[in-house]
Amino acid sequence: MKLKTWLLLSYFIVMILPLAAAYLLFAWINSYHNDQNVSEHLQTWTKVQPIISILDDPSLYQAREDRSHLEDLMDAQVSIFLYNDDGITLFSSSPIQQYVPNKEQLYEDLYKLNRGYRSYTYKQPVWNKNEIVGFFKVEIARDKWVEEVSSRSWITIGLFGVLFISIYSVVVYFVNRKLNKRLDYLRDQMTAFANDAFVEEIPLKKDEIGELTSHFYRMQQQIKAAREKIAKEQEEKAYMIAAISHDLKTPLTSIRAYAEALATEEKMSPIEREDYRNTIVEKANFMKQMLDDLLMYTLLQSPTYEMKRVEVDGNEFFEMLVSGYEPICQEKNIKLRTYSNVDGKYQVNPKQMIRVADNLMSNAIQHTKLDGHISIGAVSNDQELPSWLFPFVQKYCDFTHKDCVYLIVQNEGVGIEREKWNHIFDPLYQADQARSKKDARGTGLGLSITKQIVEKHGGEVNFLSEINIGTCVVCKLPKKEVMDDEK
Repeated sequence: MKLKTWLLLSYFIVMILPLAAAYLLFAWINSYHNDQNVSEHLQTWTKVQPIISILDDPSLYQAREDRSHLEDLMDAQVSIFLYNDDGITLFSSSPIQQYVPNKEQLYEDLYKLNRGYRSYTYKQPVWNKNEIVGFFKVEIARDKWVEEVSSRSWITIGLFGVLFISIYSVVVYFVNRKLNKRLDYLRDQMTAFANDAFVEEIPLKKDEIGELTSHFYRMQQQIKAAREKIAKEQEEKAYMIAAISHDLKTPLTSIRAYAEALATEEKMSPIEREDYRNTIVEKANFMKQMLDDLLMYTLLQSPTYEMKRVEVDGNEFFEMLVSGYEPICQEKNIKLRTYSNVDGKYQVNPKQMIRVADNLMSNAIQHTKLDGHISIGAVSNDQELPSWLFPFVQKYCDFTHKDCVYLIVQNEGVGIEREKWNHIFDPLYQADQARSKKDARGTGLGLSITKQIVEKHGGEVNFLSEINIGTCVVCKLPKKEVMDDEK
């Protein structure tokens, strides 16, 4: 039950209790009254009859008449009052003389046995030769009735008190159990989490505090995940700085050695000097590439970095993007196949998309043997796929998304195990740990940069590989219309 519903129900019970007790008392008294009404009325009327016959004597209403014998008619329950025709009290069972201020009261409710809360009252005029000489009033106390009503009232009040204390105790118990205890425990859990202490998750109830606790647990998991992510990023950055520093130290040492050799060796042939200069330039370019990749990786990591894009024609741009790699492949004795069949408009950063293609092609060339095949192509979702696409790529990759273009780079090679696919885009990750540094041709950030650039374009990257067959990277980019709709 929701706490709101439970509290409203509790308030309703506490508020309705006095009304219920009052109704119970009224119903109980009314039931007793109905049971005793007829019999009590008859008993009282029977008791009043002999008194009426005595009081209906005109002589009793004379000014100096002896009325001492009337005291025999009175007892603890019977009271008698005699008045003259002007309402002056002639005789009263009460020591206090009573005076009726006007005659209208004398003539009210005559010859009627009126029932009051504490007594029955009977009033009657006394006649003498067709003339009213006085009035008498008889009161019969209802002591038993009053006693019973009082008894029932105290019983009802007692029951009301017991019921109130019981309900109050139950409400206090459940408030403590459902609210205070759980809120105190949740507060202690929050304090423990703030102090980096262990927080044990407890089963949750389907109410507001359960929802609040669930939000706390979810927030706790998100904070832990964020902390772990930050710690991992810090660890990766530290490792990256150490690795790149080491990688920069090697070409820098070579540059220094070759530069010193050029400065000190006088008997060096022109060919050797040219080789030394070429080596220095190659090492410097390698260092520049490493620094450029590190700068780009750092920029892409920043959440505030906005990549500027322009609108391009898909057919022209991707035709340009997949071309221009024939010379470098011929130099490496690698056979290149290209394919482009794209339509529509796209929002891209041309420079960064060229970097994506360069990174993927560089990675493919690095892992392709002599006389092997590398394929690069771009195709829209509704166009025919290139014939050279590996069958396993079509099995694992979905090319049916509407309003997309797919940039595909595929190479023949030994392939990579499936369990390593998710780590390929991690910075500085090497699938083949046995590969030596001298075999490497990049910084280890190329694929990570590629993934981030494609995601900045609103796309995604899929890495697929099959042992002893080859590897394929598929970059999916949305059309301009789709990106405008998302905005």
